[in-house]
Amino acid sequence: MGLLEQCEAAFGSPDLYRVLGVRREASPEEIRRGYHRASLRVHPDRAEPGEKEEATRRFQILSKAYAVLSDAEQRALYDEQGRVDEEGEALRGERDWQEYWRLLFKKISVKDIEDFEKSYKDSEEELADIKAAYMDFEGDMDRIMESVLCVDYTDEPRIRKILEKAIDSGELPSYKGFVKESKQKMIARKRRAEKEAREAEKTKDELGLGGEDDLKALIQSRNKDRKKEMDDFLAQLEAKYGNNAKKGGKKTSAKKGKK
Repeated sequence: MGLLEQCEAAFGSPDLYRVLGVRREASPEEIRRGYHRASLRVHPDRAEPGEKEEATRRFQILSKAYAVLSDAEQRALYDEQGRVDEEGEALRGERDWQEYWRLLFKKISVKDIEDFEKSYKDSEEELADIKAAYMDFEGDMDRIMESVLCVDYTDEPRIRKILEKAIDSGELPSYKGFVKESKQKMIARKRRAEKEAREAEKTKDELGLGGEDDLKALIQSRNKDRKKEMDDFLAQLEAKYGNNAKKGGKKTSAKKGKK
């Protein structure tokens, strides 16, 4: 089975860019960040003992996808012909993919994460990434929230405002999946995010944070405040749309955008 078939079996898509959660026009650094983010979700060290074999298989497939897209010649071949060179250097079978991962990503501290988050959020880079994700995923907020760096469910109201403003100005088209998203889908997304937050302690090991004692308290404190913000946001939607929200809701001010 070739790499593209493996990607479809393991991740539901043969598209290497989609597997890494990045735009087709992504820069090498964006592809690297996408791989880092995606690999943390499937890293074998995170899996339960009975699931480690499957996690290892998915991790290897993900790493191969990155190896192709991070190689200029392999990426050009894939972009132009929709295939990969299975015999090429990037996919050589004897590579230790976990060691490859460790060489790519240095151990980072809580301060590293906070510093990057502060510089990225509300930056021109983040704005461009949000708009690009909206276009790539045709307004699907599940995919947008998974794709944009450094966001959690409490950033959703802020991201929605950014997109609605761009739609109103005509900069972005008005996708039905965005303007008529159901309240149930929003709640499901929120619940998934809360579950991930409860697993945040594991992230300390995945990121190589080295046992910093204040990480758990930091995450718990932030999540408590952010949960209230999201609850308030959902309450406002319910008050605005009432029962109609259950059927997909009315269009927001974004309906003035292009069709």
